[in-house]
Amino acid sequence: MTDGTDWANQRTEAAREQERRLHARKETEHAKARKILEEFVEVARETLPTQQLMVKGYGGRGSARSDVEGWYLRLDRTIGIGIDGSFYVLTAPLGVLDRLRGVTLTPTPPPLVIGAGGKDGDSIELVAALDRLLPGWRS
Repeated sequence: MTDGTDWANQRTEAAREQERRLHARKETEHAKARKILEEFVEVARETLPTQQLMVKGYGGRGSARSDVEGWYLRLDRTIGIGIDGSFYVLTAPLGVLDRLRGVTLTPTPPPLVIGAGGKDGDSIELVAALDRLLPGWRS
């Protein structure tokens, strides 16, 4: 007969292994997405005008300029890409000083599907968003 602690230890180790695999799968996805963004930026820098990215406040509460120049990937301007290929989420809690002085953005790991797990119609594949922004960029 197995001891209850053996079973608990096995379940804990199984959960850790599952977490490791999930982390590895996400890292692989982020690496693929980074490569796609690098390829896009190479073409876009030469053909697509850039703009200073703006950050929207949560709940539609104002906006602030950011320190990043680049392009918006979503029509609602909540996701952007910098001219260096970095991926940015452009929503944040904004205070009065943020609106006056602007905000410093921190890049986030890019996904292959933007908005995955969100409401129906809110997700779009990264390549499709880039194609919408600059049709034919891959050819």
